[in-house]
Amino acid sequence: MLARAEALTILIDPGHGGEEDGAVATTQGENPPRIIKEKDIALSIAKRIHELLRQKNYSVYLTRSFDRTVTLPERAAIAEKTKADLFISVHINSSPESGAVGFETYYLDNHDDVAIKKVEKTENVQASGDNVVVQQILVDLVVEQTVSTSKPLAESIHGVLKQTVGRKYKIPSRGVKPGLFYVLALSKRPGVLLEVGFISTYKERVRMMDPKFQDDYARAVVNGIESYIRKQQAKTRYNVIKKKK
Repeated sequence: MLARAEALTILIDPGHGGEEDGAVATTQGENPPRIIKEKDIALSIAKRIHELLRQKNYSVYLTRSFDRTVTLPERAAIAEKTKADLFISVHINSSPESGAVGFETYYLDNHDDVAIKKVEKTENVQASGDNVVVQQILVDLVVEQTVSTSKPLAESIHGVLKQTVGRKYKIPSRGVKPGLFYVLALSKRPGVLLEVGFISTYKERVRMMDPKFQDDYARAVVNGIESYIRKQQAKTRYNVIKKKK
C-alpha cells in the first residue's frame, strides 16, 4: 500500500560511476577529441530528476551524487538504508549498429529476447562467478514480489516520455521491456531501469548532453512517477471501500 505522496521515499540511481565509465563515445569535429561517458550523462539526468522530486516534497535520495564507484550490493544497501519505496536507475544505451536511436524502459522480469540480453550483459557487468548463481535465485524471488508494481511504474514513466520527449524531439519509442537486471533485483522494491538514448549515435549523443533535453527528460520521468503513484493510491482506496461493503 502506498502512503501519501509526500511520505514516499524515492531512490534515484545514476548508472556506473568511478572506475566504471559505462558506455563511451568519442566526440566528432573536435581537436583533440573528448571521451563522452555514460556515467557522466546518467549522473546529470539523475540529479535533475532528484531535484524536481525534492521540489515536490518527496523524500528522495541519490545512490551517488558525484563520480564515484558504487557496487551493485552497495546500491542495494542504500535502498535498504533509505527504506526506498521506488527505485529508478538511469542509464545510457550503446549499440554496434550504426544509427541506433530511441529510448526504452525496463522492469525486472524473465524473458527470452536475445536483444535484451545484450543490454543485460552491459548493465550486469559487476556480476560474476558464484555471485551470479546467488543473484539469479534472488532475481526469481524478487520478480514474484515486484513485477506487479514495477511493470505499471515502467509503463507510466514510458508513456509520459513517449507523449512529451518522444514527440517534441521526434525520438522513437523502443518500448517497455522485461529484463533481468541485478541492480533492480538487489534493490528488492518496485523499480525501473531507464535507457535514455544511444551514446553511440552522434545526434542522440549531442541531444543527451543538452541541458534543455535533460530537463525535459527528467520532468517527464517525474510526471510518470507521479501518475503511477496516483493510480496506485486510487486502486488502494477502491480496494478499501470494496472491502468495507
